[in-house]
Amino acid sequence: MIKGWHKLSLIDYPGHLCTTIFLGGCNFRCFYCHNSDIAFSPESSPDYSIEDILDYLEHRQNYIEGVCISGGEPTIYCGLINLIEQIKSKGFKVKLDTNGTRPEVLWDIIRYKLVDYIAMDIKAPRYKYCLLSGISKEYLDLDAIERSIEIVRKNRVDYEFRTTVIPEVLSMEDIILIGCWLSGSQKYVLQSYKGKYGCLAVDRLTQYAEMVSPHFQKVEVRA
Repeated sequence: MIKGWHKLSLIDYPGHLCTTIFLGGCNFRCFYCHNSDIAFSPESSPDYSIEDILDYLEHRQNYIEGVCISGGEPTIYCGLINLIEQIKSKGFKVKLDTNGTRPEVLWDIIRYKLVDYIAMDIKAPRYKYCLLSGISKEYLDLDAIERSIEIVRKNRVDYEFRTTVIPEVLSMEDIILIGCWLSGSQKYVLQSYKGKYGCLAVDRLTQYAEMVSPHFQKVEVRA
């Protein structure tokens, strides 16, 4: 299940030093995925033992504060809650990265107080979700994503929504539509895409951020 492990991260959990684990497999097929090997062909990656990860953490409790669980898409695994319980039992904070397609899993994790921070990817405005997620219209459940947005916003867990801005695919108008969609939310992050489709200049991302800032308590650019 655990197909990747960054032992120390300064950026994956805002405000905290963390270790990041990556669960293999995903129910999206984003063409720009930065973890495509883990997401699309997890069988080709080695397995990491949760016991080894917990042992690593126990010997570094003085400075590692939390665990970021990423992917792939973590919520597609029936063992996710047990995994989080093991981490929480050792006294570590947990951040979950998700695409929001499994609202019932998000609800369980939140109501059992198993998560301290949620980062939910918002791939695009509604009309472009099929293009950015790689899922055809008949299989894409936008209602599930809407439910996840509301679950995250209405519960007392720190969170952020975030969008990776692909040049020539997501326009300023698209970002404005997302801003209107998520209006009233706590935090929105615009992430710079770095890959074969180019990279949007930081000043352009900052311009996008300024356009949507009235909709959020906080807007951040991650270059």
